[in-house]
Amino acid sequence: MKPVLNRLRRAQGQLAAVIAMIESGRDCEDVVTQLAAVSRALDRAGFKIVAGGMRQCLVGESDAPPMTQEELEKLFLALA
Repeated sequence: MKPVLNRLRRAQGQLAAVIAMIESGRDCEDVVTQLAAVSRALDRAGFKIVAGGMRQCLVGESDAPPMTQEELEKLFLALA
């Protein structure tokens, strides 16, 4: 989970920068570029969490009941 937390902290910093850019009246193109970077960072963190969950389900590393294919698909689609 450490890499996921690092990605989320990076995204948190990027989002703070986007807010500061908007407050200071920065150019729309710059704001949108940074906002897209935040979105990608969040997507990557989400995919990493889902992939880790899949690995746990496939090899039985978790105490939780195994997820069905439909449940896994729903998680992926939630990120789409």
